[in-house]
Amino acid sequence: MPTNGDHLLIHKAVNGHDSAVGSRGNGRSSLKDAESSMSEDDDMPLSQTIRKSESVSTPPRQLKRKKPVYAESSSDEDTPLASSPVKRVPAAAVPATGAAEVTTRSGLPSNAKRSAVVKAEAPDSNDDAPISRKMNGRVKKPPKKKLKEESDDFNASSDDGNLSAPKKTAAHRKRKVKAEDDADDEKQLDEKPAAKPRAKRVKKEEDASGSDLPKAKKRATKATADEVNGSPVKGKGKKDEKEEDEEDIYKWWEAEANGDGTVKWQTLEHNGVLFPPPYEPLPKHVKMKYNGKEVDLPPAAEEVAGFYAAMLETDHAQDATFNKNFFEDWKTVMKKHPPLDGTKITSFALCDFRPVYEYFEAERAKKKAMTSQEKKEAKKAKEEMEAKYTTCLLDGRKEKVGNFRIEPPGLFRGRGDHPKKGALKFRVRPEDITINIGKDAPIPVPNMPGQWKAVQHDNTVTWLANWTENVNGNHKYVFLAAGSSLKGQSDMIKFEKARELKHHVDRIRQNYTRDLKSKVMADRQRATAMYFIDRLALRAGNEKGEDEADTVGCCSLRCEHVTLEAPNFLIFDFLGKDSIRYYKRIDVEPQVFKNIRIFKENKNDDDNLFDRVNTTSLNKHLTTEMKGLTAKVFRTFNASSTFQRLLDEDDLAGATLQEKLNAYNKANRMVAILCNHQRSVPKTHDQSMEKMRYKLRSLKYERMKLRHALFNIDAKYKKNKKYVDDESDIDDDWIAAHEEDLKAKEIEKAEKKFAKDNEKLVEEDKTPHTDDVLQDRIQAIEEDFKRLAGERGTKKATLKRERPVEKIEEAIDKLTDKIKGFALQIEDRDAGKEVALSTSKINYLDPRITVAWCRIHDVPVEKLFSKTLITKFPWAMEVEQDWKF
Repeated sequence: MPTNGDHLLIHKAVNGHDSAVGSRGNGRSSLKDAESSMSEDDDMPLSQTIRKSESVSTPPRQLKRKKPVYAESSSDEDTPLASSPVKRVPAAAVPATGAAEVTTRSGLPSNAKRSAVVKAEAPDSNDDAPISRKMNGRVKKPPKKKLKEESDDFNASSDDGNLSAPKKTAAHRKRKVKAEDDADDEKQLDEKPAAKPRAKRVKKEEDASGSDLPKAKKRATKATADEVNGSPVKGKGKKDEKEEDEEDIYKWWEAEANGDGTVKWQTLEHNGVLFPPPYEPLPKHVKMKYNGKEVDLPPAAEEVAGFYAAMLETDHAQDATFNKNFFEDWKTVMKKHPPLDGTKITSFALCDFRPVYEYFEAERAKKKAMTSQEKKEAKKAKEEMEAKYTTCLLDGRKEKVGNFRIEPPGLFRGRGDHPKKGALKFRVRPEDITINIGKDAPIPVPNMPGQWKAVQHDNTVTWLANWTENVNGNHKYVFLAAGSSLKGQSDMIKFEKARELKHHVDRIRQNYTRDLKSKVMADRQRATAMYFIDRLALRAGNEKGEDEADTVGCCSLRCEHVTLEAPNFLIFDFLGKDSIRYYKRIDVEPQVFKNIRIFKENKNDDDNLFDRVNTTSLNKHLTTEMKGLTAKVFRTFNASSTFQRLLDEDDLAGATLQEKLNAYNKANRMVAILCNHQRSVPKTHDQSMEKMRYKLRSLKYERMKLRHALFNIDAKYKKNKKYVDDESDIDDDWIAAHEEDLKAKEIEKAEKKFAKDNEKLVEEDKTPHTDDVLQDRIQAIEEDFKRLAGERGTKKATLKRERPVEKIEEAIDKLTDKIKGFALQIEDRDAGKEVALSTSKINYLDPRITVAWCRIHDVPVEKLFSKTLITKFPWAMEVEQDWKF
């Protein structure tokens, strides 16, 4: 866990003054399994529970008059002018959707229909949106896409509000540029209107099966990574092949800007999307049981039962909400496709999915047991089948497509305490998908029976395909890959917008500091919210409906989420994005403390803290401070500027490579803590750490034997300070166990070599070795380890082969450096066990900071950026070492 010292350092770096910051959290889940399980203890905050919205028909609640808990009260001069309070409008209840057509959608659920509303009025609408639907006789377009931050770091409460505002003109949209982008092509938006008077709101739900970044093929990724760094591609000996690959890279960042910011492409040709294969029924002998008896299910109901059976040993199957939603949807399926033997399934507790689970496990084991040749052939067949979907032609250039695979049907996992986890996700068919393609391009043919829902030719958007999933009514999109020119331009614009903020931030801070004492309550609340967003890197936040997890951001904080502690401390305790607990004790300015006290007066715990501020009004005000400024830009600016400052503070002159990496990762951790990028400790962490510690002791054992060899050669080395100290964490018992382990490995290695040598001799039509040869080799190994056992405790050792003293000393020095570096690696791994470093690296840290730092300190960028990130940020790889954020 991050320490109080870590938080203090971060708060100083961002705010420029001392403050005490504490952190406590229940961890952040991994990308593959993003659901956080919050511990149920006496310390559980009120925010951990799902808060039900009031019914639309519920009359407004009369606020109870409460006496302030402080002796002093705000003077009349310091109290904002009273104004008509903004009424909190509860979200309308959304009826749950059932699997009417099993895994095939027969139509959008009610909430999906409501979400299919054009979001053209949003004040911060993105240029990457479909053209207007107003034109008669044209294909009805999906709503405009509000691009979000990628990866596991997207807040369940949107950073940018999308409430109604006057519609922007085409000329106005022409001047706008995208400030943020979503590099995770598989994570999409959920656009649904809120209850009146707020018009349209964006909500993005990420499915746990989505990946952080689109996976490019290994070969292509490697080529791109090497080429952007100017190094030859490993394994390619032909110069012409290397030059040919380099010519394929389109360096868009060296070309002129693409049009006026509205038209994204001139020609676009692609092969559509790849649908998953149809369901294959289970073998006749594999059946689930109900009340101890086998049940004969039709394929439609059997497929849904299989979804649950496959997750039987996961945490999801232990979740009451997950089980309830699954069983309700499964029963809906069985109404239309009942068991063939007439069994009535009415109780979830009597269902036994174990036989199906065991069958799936056996199939997985068979797949795992495939020979390397069989795996290569299967992989080759898959790549050949997918090849035509992986790329498209954009303005005549070949570009990679991101998430071209349509997600198969299954059970929705959600994130955190999502109320719909376990619900059935229908199978997507061509009739659900709208294709976007160039006018003159051939229309792709689906790889399953059916016709596209619609085909459009909109060159003002960058998505290739669009559909609406049934669980949350989210609009799903297929985009180009993270390393494509369009995605790269969006990333670069985002970070340049954050860099632009540094020229305005001092003035903005002066303005909101002045407004902290404003006589107008709305202005004072807005200034206080800006203080939190700027100083604490909070997300903006929007209100939630009853069918969404109760996660909040700055503008949606309730009184229960902030506690006052004299003299000037605020204790924040709420569920942030992905239901990750945000708990910090912050030392704030006296005026901010006083404002929060005023805002909480005469309110109940579940009332909004900022009842006169919402995300839309906040972002509208920010655009008056700087063109294109939103609350999200503050988060990117503070993360990148803090990261740059922390890196610059370290003096790494003479540092080893591992020390440099540790310094970089420490700065990365500080930013992750600032942004509350937590994760749960990996289940294999303790096991992994134990392996690393064992390896460290093994290295120390090798160094010990070399030291003892020196002592055996010349006793004077025992008095040399460089060699005199024994390894403190190695005792005789550990040495005995380690040598036994080494002996077993040596014998196993000898047996494998013996078998391999005999196979080679048979192939050459020669007589294979007899078992006596193997026994002689094993006998030699046992004799060698018998000698090692006799040397224990003597501080003398002999080596297998004699080496000059100089070579032994050199080997000891190398091992000492290796031990030191590996110890730092262990320390770094353990320090980051509860912090998600990749999220900020992908979303909030300008990649040019990392590349410039690597050039200054002679660190290979591959040590810090994965191949995927190098492919994603090719425009950053050519930056000079003196570049600063």
